[in-house]
Amino acid sequence: MKDKKNCWESMKCGRGPGGIRSEELGICPASTEKRFDGVNGGDASGRFCWAVAGTLCGGEVQGTFARKFKNCSMCPFLLEVINEEGDVFIMSEKDLKGKND
Repeated sequence: MKDKKNCWESMKCGRGPGGIRSEELGICPASTEKRFDGVNGGDASGRFCWAVAGTLCGGEVQGTFARKFKNCSMCPFLLEVINEEGDVFIMSEKDLKGKND
């Protein structure tokens, strides 16, 4: 099975832990947000980044899930995660809560 990459690894933004751009731009919140650790098989929120406010995508800080999802829906990384996870893909916190009930 192919290794599952986190967003900062796949997108090569340099904002993951120890990343080459983390000092300049800060460490991405998706790489430190532990509430979603393990979701879609990622570390921290690395495969659930679209649900984390404050990620830097396309050179701009993104807002909340509702405000940024239009941009995220066109992201090649999100499409990669959807494809890899198949029927067990988790899109939102609502989906996550439904799987834990």
